[in-house]
Amino acid sequence: MKNSKPVGLFVSMLFGAALCGAGAAHAAKISISCGAVGQEYEFCKTGAEAWAKKTGNEVNLVSTPNSATERLALYQQLLAAGAPDIDVFQIDVVWPGILGNHFIDLAPFAKDVVKNHFPAIIQNNTIDGKLVAMPWFTDAGMLYYRKDLLEKYGAKPPQTWQELTETAKKIQDAERKGGNDKMWGFVWQGRAYEGLTCNALEWVASYNGGIVVDKDGKITINNPQAAAALDTAAGWIKTISPEGVLNYTEEEGRGVFQSGNAVFMRNWPYAWPLAQGPESAIKGKVGVSALPKGGADGRSAAALGGWQLAVSKYSKNKELAADLAVYLTSTEEQKRRAIKGAYNPTIESLYKDQEILAAAPFMGELYDTFVNAVARPSTVTGAKYNQVSNEFWNAVYSVLSGKAKAADSLAQLEGSLKRMSRGGKW
Repeated sequence: MKNSKPVGLFVSMLFGAALCGAGAAHAAKISISCGAVGQEYEFCKTGAEAWAKKTGNEVNLVSTPNSATERLALYQQLLAAGAPDIDVFQIDVVWPGILGNHFIDLAPFAKDVVKNHFPAIIQNNTIDGKLVAMPWFTDAGMLYYRKDLLEKYGAKPPQTWQELTETAKKIQDAERKGGNDKMWGFVWQGRAYEGLTCNALEWVASYNGGIVVDKDGKITINNPQAAAALDTAAGWIKTISPEGVLNYTEEEGRGVFQSGNAVFMRNWPYAWPLAQGPESAIKGKVGVSALPKGGADGRSAAALGGWQLAVSKYSKNKELAADLAVYLTSTEEQKRRAIKGAYNPTIESLYKDQEILAAAPFMGELYDTFVNAVARPSTVTGAKYNQVSNEFWNAVYSVLSGKAKAADSLAQLEGSLKRMSRGGKW
């Protein structure tokens, strides 16, 4: 995106069809940005349609880049310009500290429903005493596997990354000999973007290597356990993972797995209903488990993901925009999205809902994984988080692509982060 392009023009090019409710001739027009990973856009559309019908207003859906990194850059440009083009923003769980000063306080509009959401996410979305975003759905990294292939070769879901490496190689090679020369052992998100930060954080944390910057602001990433984690991942390239994984986001990995050409996949919960869909080549053949540990003394670590809805302080219809945000994050709407799209609720009571558990059993089985997911260091680094993440994923990418050794790359990363933090002051 060129900085010289008028912001309003760029956004208007992204508008989807307007969704109108009854009596919309004199209705207000509310615009909302929606992602389009998997079925995300369609679920946003149907939810917005229901609100438009209920209130008699009109909603414009704005399609934004799937890459969280590219989406953040777009948001920053729009908000810095004070553009009123988007009223409701779909924001990543790590963005409140970066963008929060551009959003209104939603607490007066959400009122008593705030207490229904996971307290940790409400706290994450509260900046300087203001609830700058309502939790929409939460996420955590999970391991998908071909349960039919594991059964065929007498294997079990791996408990450690070493087990995954060995099992993936065994099944991959056997399947290739059996005629599927496109089979790979493990696909994940390896492009140099926010998704790689999530994957790499899981590897490092699983080896007890910390979370890059701890809660006190101390830089902890330069340690032997973190280096061992990255060395392990680098060893997957061209052995159990295609070299092309270095350009994969969520959808590229899902495409390979869902076409029947991967044994294991790291992804978010949204991939579950798609893998089980009528057109999926692996329907009924997929299992889900927690991500592997770094070793016998390691732990299973899943990166905390998820998206929120925030209302721009530049909106011309703040109250209606807030009403839309509260509606879309309500118990009823979160239940609908959980059943039909496997979007994990941010409302704790829904994890005991039998209809949800029947549609997505892993929400009950992996409840602890979601509740105890590892947060990225966005709160402690605040507005500098995007720079921190950028430095981290580039350091990891250099190791995965064979341009640097893990120990050297992490030492350089530590130096860069120290300069950025100005002596631990983020």
